[in-house]
Amino acid sequence: MNNTIDIIKEDFISAKKVLDDFCSDPQIWNQISKTGIILTETLRQGNKIITCGNGGSHCDAMHFAEELSGRYRNNRRALAALAISDPSHITCVSNDFGYEYVFARYIEAIGVKGDALVMFTSSGRSVNLLRAAEQAKKQDLILVGITGKDGGKLASMCDYEIRVSHFGYADRIQEIHIKLIHSLIHYIEIELGF
Repeated sequence: MNNTIDIIKEDFISAKKVLDDFCSDPQIWNQISKTGIILTETLRQGNKIITCGNGGSHCDAMHFAEELSGRYRNNRRALAALAISDPSHITCVSNDFGYEYVFARYIEAIGVKGDALVMFTSSGRSVNLLRAAEQAKKQDLILVGITGKDGGKLASMCDYEIRVSHFGYADRIQEIHIKLIHSLIHYIEIELGF
C-alpha cells in the first residue's frame, strides 16, 4: 500500500474507535431515549421540530428535518420539521443584524411554545446558536443539543443533550451525528406507529 491509502485506512479505524467509544458510554442510550421521547411528544402534540447548525452541522440540520417532513425508510405521513436554511432569511439577517442573529430571528418569527429546537454543533460555542438558544428559552421551546467535545456553553442551556465526547477533528463528531439523525428518526417513527 502507498502512504496515502494507509492514511485513508487510518481514517476508517479512527472512525470505528470513536463510534465504539460512543456506544460504550452507558449514559448515551438514556440520552437518546429521552431525546427520542420528547421529540415524539412534540410532534404528537401538534408542534414542530426546528433545526439549525453551521457548516457541516447546517447540512445535518437540513438532513434531519427533510427526512422527517419527507421520508426516512418507508412512506408515511409528513412530520412537522424544518431547518433554518432559507438563504434570503440568512443573508437578510446577517446584513441587517449580524450573523449571530440568523437563527434567533427565525425562532422569534415562527417558534411557539412546545416546539423543539434541535441544534447541531461539534463545539457548542457558536454565538448564533447560543443566541438561538436564548431566544428559544424566552418563547418556551424545548431545546435539544446534538453536540461534541465538552458540549461548550450550549450544553448547559439544553433541556436534552446527546454529546459525542471526542476532542479530535470535527469530522469524527459529525459522523456520529449522522448516525444520531437516523436513529432519532427511526425512534420517532416507531413510537408514532409507522
